[in-house]
Amino acid sequence: MRYLWSPWRLDYIISTTKHTSGCVFCNKIAVGKDEEELILVRGQYAFVAMNLYPYNNGHLLVIPYQHVPTLEALPSEALLEIAQLVNQSMATLRQVMNPDGFNVGVNIGREAGAGISAHVHVHVVPRWAADSNFISVIAQTRNIPETLPHTYKRLRAAWPGKPWAATHDPTTTGKL
Repeated sequence: MRYLWSPWRLDYIISTTKHTSGCVFCNKIAVGKDEEELILVRGQYAFVAMNLYPYNNGHLLVIPYQHVPTLEALPSEALLEIAQLVNQSMATLRQVMNPDGFNVGVNIGREAGAGISAHVHVHVVPRWAADSNFISVIAQTRNIPETLPHTYKRLRAAWPGKPWAATHDPTTTGKL
């Protein structure tokens, strides 16, 4: 048996295994510490955050503030903003990480693969021609070559328009 040693990941593992009550996404936006929570941008109806369990480097999530399990439950304004944030996410990832393509998708319901099925969200996953290899398939291991805080800083610095003056008040989380 071979071992892959990555002791620098211990801080990440400890920080992501804290159990809290409630929805992880609703809790994330309520904290108000965007860099700590890896929130790249807040819109009026949705926000973009880095995935704490990424499939690939730069894996982003576009998440509505409204806590609903499916896209059909969102108002058209929220759907439009989510689509715009997906586009901004891809543009920023192209500029910073130069991917060859993207997987963009929504898993609605646990049976469809949603890990957090109660709060709908869109995955934006950058892909590179040589990013798939045997280790994910046979060892159930992902190789993420850059720390999440480092990726966060690079993406946030390059975000289009740098809209840091949030239009969403975190004290009204989930209320439209």
